[in-house]
Amino acid sequence: MCTVTFIARQRGYCLGMNRDEKLTRPIGLPPKKKMLNGSAVISPSEPGGGTWIAVNDHGATLALINWYSIAARVGGKVVSRGEVINSMSAAISSDLAEAALHGLPLNRINPFRLIGIYPATSEIIEWRWNLKNLVRKNHRWKAQQWISSGFDEPTAQRIRGRAFAMAQHQHSAGSLDWLRRLHRSHSPETGPFSICMHRKEAATVCYTEVAVSAQSVVMRYHSGAPCRNTFCLSSISN
Repeated sequence: MCTVTFIARQRGYCLGMNRDEKLTRPIGLPPKKKMLNGSAVISPSEPGGGTWIAVNDHGATLALINWYSIAARVGGKVVSRGEVINSMSAAISSDLAEAALHGLPLNRINPFRLIGIYPATSEIIEWRWNLKNLVRKNHRWKAQQWISSGFDEPTAQRIRGRAFAMAQHQHSAGSLDWLRRLHRSHSPETGPFSICMHRKEAATVCYTEVAVSAQSVVMRYHSGAPCRNTFCLSSISN
């Protein structure tokens, strides 16, 4: 359960991601920088080491969301979806990322949608895995959003998509402040379908932001629901 928002800029982009999880799940760890295959990669992590978002020193970002609309699940031993990004986060191009993706034991990984942002070539790639086929979809370099929900994915996509569309008419649309307000939003009401999601057993548990320009790559992170009055972003850069 997540919401990913992409905002295109003339020489870069910004991206915000709400991670929605069951409240019984262990709290994620804040972003750290590490070297992978000669590239510096920044990512938060699960206690077990997996991650849901990463950016490398070339400004390439990967963000993974569960694909709940696909009901099929792996039988037998499962490889965590948190390992997907770890295997390919150092890739500086979509082709290299895809080669790494094909090298994974996909038949043991539950359905997912993986968004890859590659500013050097102005590419937005979405890879969709449904336990049978891995499909690559190319998106235009423009503002857009991806949504997942284990509660009711079609309804969440419709309601959050409407909130996103309405927000784009605001004078500040595309700014970092606007992106943060969007990811704190409870429109049209606080609950399972708001972008900042709240249910009895699950909620938005953190917000991650990536800002890439010709001069810098920065990841910012807030642990906890972004609607909290104590909203505070820690920052780490390449």
